[in-house]
Amino acid sequence: MSDLLQVATRKGLFEIARKNGGWDIVASHFLGDPISAVLSIDGMTLAAPDLGHFGPKLWRRDGKGKWSEMAMPTFPEKPADADDDPHPWTLGRIWNFTPGGAPGRLYAGTMPGGLFRSDDMGETWSLVEELWRHPGRKQWFGVAGGEQPGLSSVLVDPRDPAHVTVGVSTGGVWATRDEGKTWNVINKGMTNAYMPPDQQGDPIPQDIHQLAQCPAHPDVMWCQHHSAIFRSTDGGENWVMVTAAKPTGFGFAVQAHPTDGDTAWFVPAEKDERRIPKDGKLVVSRTRDGGKTFEVLSKGLPQRHAYDLVYRHALAVDETGERLAFGSTSGGFWISEDAGDSWQALDARLPPIAAVKFA
Repeated sequence: MSDLLQVATRKGLFEIARKNGGWDIVASHFLGDPISAVLSIDGMTLAAPDLGHFGPKLWRRDGKGKWSEMAMPTFPEKPADADDDPHPWTLGRIWNFTPGGAPGRLYAGTMPGGLFRSDDMGETWSLVEELWRHPGRKQWFGVAGGEQPGLSSVLVDPRDPAHVTVGVSTGGVWATRDEGKTWNVINKGMTNAYMPPDQQGDPIPQDIHQLAQCPAHPDVMWCQHHSAIFRSTDGGENWVMVTAAKPTGFGFAVQAHPTDGDTAWFVPAEKDERRIPKDGKLVVSRTRDGGKTFEVLSKGLPQRHAYDLVYRHALAVDETGERLAFGSTSGGFWISEDAGDSWQALDARLPPIAAVKFA
């Protein structure tokens, strides 16, 4: 059970620990700087400041030592004959880090839609060029708070690190089973409501807000899509829309239970055009039967004039499935120690929160 949380915000990286029977901020780093992604693994922490005019940066800390600036993931030079490519070949933002399932291996998902791999714990990075140079990539388009597509999710099969699934906002779900040498789009069953009727089932215009995978049952995947929640039980090859979601099926964040393939959590918002909690009541929704029914969890969460939106990387669950935490774009932060049945608010007002991770 993890006692430490790392929270990436618009004005710094905060560490929140269990202390004296509660939770409190115990450290802060990069105060004043936007942090777009964070990951702690094997005693090492990576943080990605997103400094706007000065561009994205990457810092690493071993244990509780000093932070060291690292070499950035970089795209190759855009070919002279790539005039039909609508996307820049320059890094805009590191959006997420994911352990790669093999010693020293990490993945970084970026905007504009790049997947980078490191085999030395973030010392060096290489672009997964087979995905970047796939002809279908030119059909991806931008949302997610930017003008470019973003690689929102990376799932590594715990049974086989060569099997990697990624979600793109907006660009669909893609998978490789040969360590990135070949890629296929695997959206069968997904539909969207924002394209013309004859294009709503097309695979690439699917806006994948976030993917989640049950580690104990890796064939079970959940997708918080722009238009609905979807679930797959065959490793993402086929998806079924979950229609029972309450109070809505719109949102950004999803987390899967670490051992129970039927349990997942979401933080719903009213709808695309009104990205606030329905009726001003902040809730978490949970299914324990594979999406057939949902519980609306509100104990300890604000139920009057709450306008918190929770981004896709700002909901976390620990390895037990008992502790969860999430933070909002309004700086609210809540922790549950009973699988979401009840929540306690952190006694602080944080900057807008981009990502939450158990360390």
